[in-house]
Amino acid sequence: MFTFDSKVRYSEIDESKKLTVQNLLNYFQDCSVFHSNSLGRGMEALEGYHYAWVLSSWQVCINRLPKIGEDIQTSTWPYEFKGFYGGRNFQMTKKDGEMLAYANSLWTFLDMEKGLPVKVIPEEANAYLLEPKMDMEYAPRKIPVPKDLEVLETFTIKRHHLDTNHHVNNARYIQFALDCVPKDLQIKQLRAEYKKQAVLDNTMVSKVSHCDDKYTVVLCDENDKIYATVEFSV
Repeated sequence: MFTFDSKVRYSEIDESKKLTVQNLLNYFQDCSVFHSNSLGRGMEALEGYHYAWVLSSWQVCINRLPKIGEDIQTSTWPYEFKGFYGGRNFQMTKKDGEMLAYANSLWTFLDMEKGLPVKVIPEEANAYLLEPKMDMEYAPRKIPVPKDLEVLETFTIKRHHLDTNHHVNNARYIQFALDCVPKDLQIKQLRAEYKKQAVLDNTMVSKVSHCDDKYTVVLCDENDKIYATVEFSV
């Protein structure tokens, strides 16, 4: 397990003075990057072989979001390498052990030159010590797409939406989706399934469906090819 300490900053909170959901995911994503870097398997090492890890899905469960100034610990560990997939758990806690949020994630090992998934190379798999899978209720990776979707907005991908892989960052899709649902939702769980990479100047269309305690947001191109599906449970 890799852990780093932090304090919730003003730049990471919303109107309620709590950490935003997008920044919760940023903490998890940063933790995985720090972990890989500490083992010499960071982005620069993989770029030398033209490989990269690309997120396929999130399942994030939220007990509560910490407030500004709270001291927090973010941890991650891989639990499986299988074919071209890798499984990784996350948790955010207080130093007294209170569990604030926890997550499961599935990642795809990608040949960046060919743009295709490839089997995880031995040098990558052997660098990590696998830990037991977190004891949680695991949801399916795939998210059903509702038929009764309401089109909300069409917009263009800008430079500030992109990350080091030159496509829209994982957490950005979550923010796009959050903009499609009521802002006062008390989100207990979010799931995200990533299907297609959005890049600079792509058109993105947001659509939403609400049924019982779930909001499903579909982010797609102008031809209805899906970039990502995000489901919020309240």
